[in-house]
Amino acid sequence: MKAQAVVHNHIDITDTLARLYLFLAQSMDRCVNEEARLNYPEAELQSHLAATKATALDMLAVNQVVKAKVEQECNRIGSLVTACLMGGASKEVAWEELQAERAAIKHKTMALSDLLAVFRAT
Repeated sequence: MKAQAVVHNHIDITDTLARLYLFLAQSMDRCVNEEARLNYPEAELQSHLAATKATALDMLAVNQVVKAKVEQECNRIGSLVTACLMGGASKEVAWEELQAERAAIKHKTMALSDLLAVFRAT
């Protein structure tokens, strides 16, 4: 029997990507905001981030180029967050790069949220 690929609709994909970027933003916010670290337990955030990332990458498997870009972005942000939290000499460089990533994620999240609202309205 031939395996069939699961087809995801555009609303589900957009919603999942918006959630992924939201969780990535929250992980970046924890680097600079003590309150964010206290209000949202690390284990819970990492659990949600990992599950959403896995779901998104599964949905994007139909396009390996896009899947690779999203995966690289997640890995890059994860490395920057770790570098910022660990401190040391590389913290300042990582912090600057993290700020640029945070701005990009903010714009992507807003665009995906707007697109999702349009999809749901139609």
